[in-house]
Amino acid sequence: MTDKTSNQMWGGRFAAGPDAIMEAINASIGFDQRMAAQDIAGSRAHAAMLAATGVITDSDADAIREGLLTVLSEIESGNFQFSTALEDIHMNVEARLKEIIGEPAGRLHTGRSRNDQVATDFKLWVRDQFDAAEKGLLALIGALVDQAEAGADWVMPGFTHLQTAQPVTWGHHMMAYVEMFGRDLSRVRDARKRMNESPLGSAALAGTSFPIDREMTAEALGFDRPTANSLDAVSDRDFALEFLSTASICAMHLSRFAEELVIWSSAQFRFVTLSDRFSTGSSIMPQKKNPDAAELIRAKVGRIFGANTALMMVMKGLPLAYSKDMQEDKEQVFDAADNWMLALAAMEGMVKDMTGNRDSLAAAAGSGFSTATDLADWMVRVLKVPFRDAHHVTGALVAMAEGRGVDLPDLTLEDMKSVHEGITEDIFSVLGVENSVNSRMSYGGTAPAQVRAQVARWKEILG
Repeated sequence: MTDKTSNQMWGGRFAAGPDAIMEAINASIGFDQRMAAQDIAGSRAHAAMLAATGVITDSDADAIREGLLTVLSEIESGNFQFSTALEDIHMNVEARLKEIIGEPAGRLHTGRSRNDQVATDFKLWVRDQFDAAEKGLLALIGALVDQAEAGADWVMPGFTHLQTAQPVTWGHHMMAYVEMFGRDLSRVRDARKRMNESPLGSAALAGTSFPIDREMTAEALGFDRPTANSLDAVSDRDFALEFLSTASICAMHLSRFAEELVIWSSAQFRFVTLSDRFSTGSSIMPQKKNPDAAELIRAKVGRIFGANTALMMVMKGLPLAYSKDMQEDKEQVFDAADNWMLALAAMEGMVKDMTGNRDSLAAAAGSGFSTATDLADWMVRVLKVPFRDAHHVTGALVAMAEGRGVDLPDLTLEDMKSVHEGITEDIFSVLGVENSVNSRMSYGGTAPAQVRAQVARWKEILG
C-alpha cells in the first residue's frame, strides 16, 4: 500500500498537509488499528444495506465486500502497511480498498460519517470485550465453587480488622468471592444489554437524506436495535465508561482476593500453597516463594481505575455532538481491557492450582478466642441472660484466659462459674470451632450444610 498525504483524502480541503507535529497529534492509527475487524464488519454491513436500498449497485456492493475481506486478510496476516498520514483505521482501510477495487470504494462512505463509523466500531470492540469478560468470570467462579465444595467443612478463622473474629469454613470464604464475582457477572451482562444499539447511520450528527435501512445494519452486526437519536449516538461513550466502571469494580474484587492470597501464602499464615506456575523464587534467598501473580493482579487495579478516571475527565466538558477529544477514549479502554482479561485469567489459574492447608487453617481457627461469641450466645439462649450482660461475662472470661496464656476451652468449669455461677458443663459443647461453624445454620451462614447448598445453587446457575 502506498502512503498518501491527508490533504488527498480530504478532497483538497487543505493547500498543504499538516506538519509533523499535527500529524502526530491527530493520528490514531497507532492504536485504533485494533478495531480493524470491527471496522471492516461494519463497512461490509453498510455496503450490503446500501445495495439493498438501491443507494449503490449490487455489483459495487459485491466488489466492496470482497475487497474488504482482502484488506482484512492482509491485516490479519501482518502484510498491511498502516500509514499515520491517513490518520485512523477507517481511512487506512478505505485507501487500501480503493487500491484493490478502484472507483466503487468511493461509494462505501455514502450515508455515513466517520463519527457514526467510529462509534459503531468502538461499540463492537467493547461488546467483544464484555463477552470475553463474561467467559473469564464464569471460569473464575467455577474454580471458586470447586474450591468451596472441596473444603465445605474445613474450619478457618474469620476476620474483622484482620483480627480473629469467629470461626468460618473455607468453603464459606470461597463462596464469598463467588458472590462478589457473581455481581460482576451481572454487571457485565447488564451493561452489554444496554449498550447493544447500533449508531451506524447516524452519520455526522443529524442522520442522512439517503434512504438507508438502519434496522438492517443493526441486525447484521448483532445489535438489538438502532440508536434512537443521531446526536446522542455519535457523542455517546457511556458504553465505554460502563465497561471501565464494571472493570474497576471487578478489579477491586480481584485485588482484595489477591491481597488475601499474599497474606495467606506467607510463612506467618501458611493457609494456602500457591503452585509454582503462579509464584517465583528469590534471586538470593532460596527459601522464598513469592506470590508474584497475586501481587501483579493487585497492582493492575491502579491502571484500570486510572483509565476509568481518565475517560470521565475527557467526556465531562464536551458539548454535543462529536469533538476530537473523543479520540482519547480508546487507549484507556484498550489498556484496561488487556489488564482486566489478564487478571481474570491469572486469578482463575491461581484458584485452580492453589491448595488450602487444612491443618494450618484449623489451628488458626481455634486461636484468638474465636468462639467467644458462641459463649455469649449460649448464655443468652440457655441461661436467658441479656446479651449485654452475656457480652460482659464473656469479656471477663476472655481476660482470664488471656492472663493465663490459654484459650477459652482450656478454662475449667470452676473458672467460668467464678465469673457467672449459672454456667454449666454444657458450655463446652459450643466452644469448639467445629461446633461453632456447624451451629451457624442461618441462610447464608458458614455451616457446611449451608455452604453445600450455595455450591449446589451456583452449580445450577453455571450449568
